[in-house]
Amino acid sequence: MTISAKDLRGITVATVLPFDEAGAIDWDGYSAVLDHCAKPETTDCVFVNGHAGEATALTDAEKTEVIKRTREQISPDQPLLAGVVPTGIPDALRQAEAVREAGADVAVIFPPEALGGGNANTMAAVKMYELLAKELQMPLSHFQFPIASGFGLATNVLAEIAKIPEVIAVKEGSATLLAYDENRRAIKAANDNTAILPSNFHWFFAQVALGGDGILSGLASLVPGLLKDLWDASENMDLAAMRAANDRLYPVVRAIYGPAPVVDMHTRMKDGLQMMGVIKNAAPRLPLLPQSDAVRDGVRQALIKAEVL
Repeated sequence: MTISAKDLRGITVATVLPFDEAGAIDWDGYSAVLDHCAKPETTDCVFVNGHAGEATALTDAEKTEVIKRTREQISPDQPLLAGVVPTGIPDALRQAEAVREAGADVAVIFPPEALGGGNANTMAAVKMYELLAKELQMPLSHFQFPIASGFGLATNVLAEIAKIPEVIAVKEGSATLLAYDENRRAIKAANDNTAILPSNFHWFFAQVALGGDGILSGLASLVPGLLKDLWDASENMDLAAMRAANDRLYPVVRAIYGPAPVVDMHTRMKDGLQMMGVIKNAAPRLPLLPQSDAVRDGVRQALIKAEVL
């Protein structure tokens, strides 16, 4: 399937990956997760081997198997995106080739370490994407980190990257409303055919109210229907329906993303899936840790309030 930016519009689920009590991938549980969150009626695209899937804790063979099993299970019409978390350009090329061979349609490139330390404000990332595009000749997406992390690319850099034909999307997670809006406007001005996939989890409502081509979130692993309701209301320009969908989302968002450390957000999503009976075990792989009883109870109460449990 040949993928373009228009194919990435709508809800993109960043799938969580369950493990068993011994720490091995629970493939039956993962199949159940896909049955829960990747139904075409709620979900347009599927993104694997990202932060939600604990990609940095997986072996190369495990990441390949995740892609293959996902491609086999989801609809042939659903684009499959896969994370590439490289140490540098040679590693990015190797991983992206493996992603394509395994059956993914789009390689989502995370920024390598060399783009930190102020380099996010230079043309270094543009040169990197030019090289990747030339060598790979496949659809690419940039994974925009929060600005405060030091790895969030500057607005003018993102605009230049958007001009590269192979870069069909930006997963936009700058984590400030101003940066999101400035980046969205600059990218669309540079190339209107580049999809903006908002993933700023603290303010789902605001980002789709401003505009974008969908919602990309790990939270769609847990409550895909709630995000779909918000997106559909925004597409219909129905402010009242947007507010109603956001009110249902709010307690879940706070329970998942509110407690420190925020890196445990995806473990809390798996806690919720366990409560729903989708998976048997919510524990992550080290260095992530299981959640406290208090945090888990907060997730439970939020799901009840949102009327999904």
